[in-house]
Amino acid sequence: MKSMVDEMKKKFDKYWGSCNLLITIASILDPRYKLELMDFAFKRIYTEAQKVVETAEVMFHLEELFKEYVEAYKEPIVSSSGSGDIDHGLSGSRSASSSIASRFGKSLKTGTAKFDQHIRSIGCVESVKSELAIYLDEGVCIPKKGEFFDALGWWKNNKLKYRILSKMAADILAIPITTVASESAFSAGGRVIDPHRSALGTKMVDMLICGADWYRHYYGMQKKKKKENDDIVCVELP
Repeated sequence: MKSMVDEMKKKFDKYWGSCNLLITIASILDPRYKLELMDFAFKRIYTEAQKVVETAEVMFHLEELFKEYVEAYKEPIVSSSGSGDIDHGLSGSRSASSSIASRFGKSLKTGTAKFDQHIRSIGCVESVKSELAIYLDEGVCIPKKGEFFDALGWWKNNKLKYRILSKMAADILAIPITTVASESAFSAGGRVIDPHRSALGTKMVDMLICGADWYRHYYGMQKKKKKENDDIVCVELP
């Protein structure tokens, strides 16, 4: 019994001993869960110290992945036809400011310049929050009881609000994930197909099939013909 429990423990640690990064990020991009499911699960899987490390690793990779999407889908800066007029207006304002400064002295500052300096000194410059930060700051989406929730449909409906993050969510949530029944994972009977047979490549399979044909031809052997089932009796119904 102890040896069987040890084998089950090894299999459990293999599949659940460490955080599956892809599944965790996918759960964060599900509006029903966000960071709440990760926090809920990590508290039960890891110690407090391990939880902090695993959470930091997930958030790091999530932010790095979002930065890659930002670089890939950032909008190019398009120069408009009115840029010349804007430049002309700016140069005109600069020349006007220069003439005022030369007339009243270089120590003179306009009211706008003084206000800008005041804002920067007290640190009230507006910080631009990323789509990821805005998404995580908002509460989770709680569907009605018994109602089917389509996560990809939710992102499709909110793609104007989350222009880049919606593309990232669509790519990750669309990845098919397969699961194995616990009876198969923890079966004491072993695998039906050994690892060598289950890992054969296409070239190796072709070689084995061709080799079998050559072997039979060399020794004059023939494939066994399928025997017809003589027990089957045809009965004509009136």
